[in-house]
Amino acid sequence: MSYGDPNNPYGAPQGQQPQQPGYGYPQQQGQAPGYGYPQAPPVSPYGGPAAPTTMPGSVGAARVMLWVIVGLQVIGVALFAFGAAALNAAKDDESLKDNTAFQDLVGDSTGVIWAYVVFGLAWLVFAAVLATKFKNGGNGARVTILVFAIITAVLGIYPFVIVGLVHTILAVLVAVFVGNAAGKAWFNRPRY
Repeated sequence: MSYGDPNNPYGAPQGQQPQQPGYGYPQQQGQAPGYGYPQAPPVSPYGGPAAPTTMPGSVGAARVMLWVIVGLQVIGVALFAFGAAALNAAKDDESLKDNTAFQDLVGDSTGVIWAYVVFGLAWLVFAAVLATKFKNGGNGARVTILVFAIITAVLGIYPFVIVGLVHTILAVLVAVFVGNAAGKAWFNRPRY
């Protein structure tokens, strides 16, 4: 279509000459009128930007890190259970019955160690459940994962300083990756 075509809705009105370059509208070389505007981003049917259809890389990395935390907790629970069982066996040893200082130490600490085993096992199950919620979980799962990661980071610092350092680093990364914009978009996406 050209300016002379009477059916062109974008042409000059009939009976008028088209605007010449140099009269307030400079003509750009090599650019057709109406082109050059950026294409609009895809929009979801509910308004706003389109929801992601595949899990973003940072969210997938957070899920892998949560599974690594589960694996580390399995190792930790096994070590604590082995240590508590060894202390119980040492407490029953006849050769150590006369050492009251050892008996007092073992008597007080085995209950605490078994409590750590139970707590670690419960925390392990909770972490595994949360790791499975990455694919279909909503915003509630995201908030729960954030709270879990923050509490895990704090627990990794205080009672288990040296061993918990890896837990702390992984938990902080999980919180960052789930809490960023990509994590929010993934967990808030509409589900059909």
